Amino acid sequence: MRFSMRIVTLFACFLPAISACTKKEQASAPPPSPKTIAPKPVPVVQKQISSIKLAAPYANQLDFSTKKDPFKPYVIAKAVTSVDVHKIKAQLPIHSFDVSQFRLIGVVDDARGNKAMVVDPTHKGYVLKVGMTIGKNEGRIVRIDTKGVEVVEQFRDENNKVRKETIRIPLLRKP
Repeated sequence: MRFSMRIVTLFACFLPAISACTKKEQASAPPPSPKTIAPKPVPVVQKQISSIKLAAPYANQLDFSTKKDPFKPYVIAKAVTSVDVHKIKAQLPIHSFDVSQFRLIGVVDDARGNKAMVVDPTHKGYVLKVGMTIGKNEGRIVRIDTKGVEVVEQFRDENNKVRKETIRIPLLRKP
């Protein structure tokens, strides 16, 4: 009997503990409507700290704000006008003599176009092609053949009319 008494006492002591540990089923609440679903909170991520130490700025840093740009041109190129082109052509030695002062010393026949060699009064030679200009009045070379060079000069006469004059530079032949 003593044994059965112990079992009953033991059972009486553990009964409240066992009843407290059992899970009671509660009536579950209805699921919330889709409009009331709250967004899940975004987990906060700690900012990663770099292990690299930044160097302190130097006290003697160079200041280039007062220096010149090495890639900037020294001379600013300005647009060339037609008046400037005439000034440049007037400075060329081939345009400083009259057409009649040039001597034709040779002609080269070529499939791509004939070429002629002339000499000015200072004995400086020039190679001419059709379309180039020559002389003080900038006469245009119209034709080069084995007999000579034809140059057409345009100029204004006393009545302010434009006149064209054809000048022929003959090939000098040695006897």
